[in-house]
Amino acid sequence: MGLFTGKKGIVFGIANERSIAWAITQQLHAEGAEIGFTHLPDKDPERPKNANKVRKLVDPLDARFLVPCDVQKDEDISGAFAKAAETWGMIDFVVHSVAFAPPQDLTGPVYNSSRAGFLTAMDISVYSLIAMAGRARPMLNPGGSLLTLTYLGGERVIPGYNLMGLCKSALESAVEYIASELGPHGMRVNALSAGPVRTISASGVGDFKKMLTLYETFAPLRRNISEEEVGKTAMFLLSDLASGITGETLHVDSGYHIMGGPPLDAFAQPPASEG
Repeated sequence: MGLFTGKKGIVFGIANERSIAWAITQQLHAEGAEIGFTHLPDKDPERPKNANKVRKLVDPLDARFLVPCDVQKDEDISGAFAKAAETWGMIDFVVHSVAFAPPQDLTGPVYNSSRAGFLTAMDISVYSLIAMAGRARPMLNPGGSLLTLTYLGGERVIPGYNLMGLCKSALESAVEYIASELGPHGMRVNALSAGPVRTISASGVGDFKKMLTLYETFAPLRRNISEEEVGKTAMFLLSDLASGITGETLHVDSGYHIMGGPPLDAFAQPPASEG
């Protein structure tokens, strides 16, 4: 018997084997969860590249379904939850691992963001959680849980994170409001703030390699985190072990978020006499 034996849910956001959503999926499956999945719609139905990439990962886990979902389309989000209702009736969890900003708006300074780029980034990265929560509410069993992924750039200025930092700030606020609204129904909503992990999304953040080095140097544990650590913490937040936790942003970043300045040994150099 695992922590998720008999529990059912949907994972939004797997793109490939490096996706945080995939790391979470592996932990949920290991604990006995039944899971349905979505994938980015393919432009050419005759060459379903996105669908095949995700199917290759989830089929060995006995995926209950795999459906296309463009989170900018209400009908796609509704379709994913309709498929879950058709498959199970009720569900126990939803994983929201979705974020995007147009590269031209993400890589430049915030003050140069276009109106269209800002709206697109907020729509995909923030409103999608709100839309999912509304559709999940009638289907969530008591004790059901929603989880989204965020980053410290929503709380502090992280150079290079730019427009996505604004999105994550709004996302964390949305988590708190939705948690307050769903709490009376016995449902929980939380965010997991992960340190830098090598994903497709991370490749769009400026100076990502420098960010990895910064964490190794500044974080109390003096190392970066792993995908497995993120997956395990997400599984915990979604499980009954976290039944008293909601509206929370839990950091999995080797403690980096607590630091107000560099540790004393961050730039240690050997004495001049030894140099």
